[in-house]
Amino acid sequence: MRLRPRSIRARDTLIAAVLAALVFGGIAVGVDYAIRAAVGARLLEDTQLAARRVSASVRDGSLTGPNIPDESGGPVLIQVVAPGGRVLGATPAASGRPPLTTLWPSRDKRILDLVECDGRGPGGSCMAIEVIRTTTAPDSVVVYAGKPMPSILVTGLLELLLGLAVVLLSAAAASITWRIVGRTLRPVEQIRAQLAEISASDLSRRVPEPPGEDEIAELARTANQTLDRLERAVARQRQFASDASHELRTPIAGLRANLEDASMHPDDTDLEGTVRSALRDTDRLESIVTDLLLLARIGTGAPGAEEDIDLGVLAETEIARRPSLLAIDTRLPPGILVRGVRMQIVRLLANLLDNAERYGGGKVEVALQRNGATADLTVTDDGPGIPEADRERVFQRFTRLDTARSRGAGGTGLGLAIAREIAQAHGGTLKIDDHPAGTRFTLTLPRLP
Repeated sequence: MRLRPRSIRARDTLIAAVLAALVFGGIAVGVDYAIRAAVGARLLEDTQLAARRVSASVRDGSLTGPNIPDESGGPVLIQVVAPGGRVLGATPAASGRPPLTTLWPSRDKRILDLVECDGRGPGGSCMAIEVIRTTTAPDSVVVYAGKPMPSILVTGLLELLLGLAVVLLSAAAASITWRIVGRTLRPVEQIRAQLAEISASDLSRRVPEPPGEDEIAELARTANQTLDRLERAVARQRQFASDASHELRTPIAGLRANLEDASMHPDDTDLEGTVRSALRDTDRLESIVTDLLLLARIGTGAPGAEEDIDLGVLAETEIARRPSLLAIDTRLPPGILVRGVRMQIVRLLANLLDNAERYGGGKVEVALQRNGATADLTVTDDGPGIPEADRERVFQRFTRLDTARSRGAGGTGLGLAIAREIAQAHGGTLKIDDHPAGTRFTLTLPRLP
């Protein structure tokens, strides 16, 4: 049998009810004790005053008759009792009744206080009694003064009322907790329901984000950020599958055709030429697969792969060890730091330089400067330039503006797409700016202070 509720709402409500019962129960016990102590002290005070007044009258001889004047108006019962239990005098309310108690004080302890519930009081109720032995003589009379206790204290009605109050207050605390926790968890239920409806075929939906900065709002924002990353990852996977199936078909078909031709006509085949053609197709396949895998991995690396990079020093180092026939003019001041994955930044710079070498006229300029909170790196060539209408299209995958150029000479068509993906994964941008001659690529990355 499961005793622990499954629902957080139910568990919190149960805990609140138990705690409320303990707290209010403790308060009820304290209230009961305080009420009984206060009432008992009041009764004792009234009986003491009445008993001592009558005891003094007996000692000084001013009280001689059986009728004792009642100054309390009836609530306090007073009796003067002789040894043996004979009532010598009483107030009107106590007249004709047996002694209020059988307790007889000794000469050493002449005054006694007690509460008796033995049925001797009116209606069998409990009574607070003050007992005073008037003298130390063996035949001394005893004065009894008693006052009935309120029925609410005798019958247990006070405890019943306090217990009922504890139950009602605990139920109120449980009800309030149920409502508050339900209202608090309502956004969580909405998030759960929305997540349950999201499928792999539609990752564009997002969970509702409640206002505020509390834990549930942070949960919703984190869930949406996770969905963003998942959607991008799935999109990359689908793009990879689409690109691979589309772009790998041509070199594979060419490679297969050459090999089949060589196999069917071995005597008429230029073996050396066939091998060179096969190697070229294999190299192209390897380049395409490598670039596609890189595109699929960009932005998915662990945060630990990032480091602080001096962009000027990195660019200078990579240009220096790069075998190039171009004249590369550099203006790369040190001390401009960015945060990123070093190998990806190197690949971005290499792709821009490859593009400049492929389409430039022979001269390239690489410059770096601070621009507020960003670092701007420009790569400018002296080639024919790119028309403004095509400046965004060149960043699409497998885009080549020169249709007459062969695929083999024109690369895989993924270089600029990879460069932009790397820039965006680092929180930056890569675009083509206006320039009087040639093409200028501008890389903008967040700069570290």
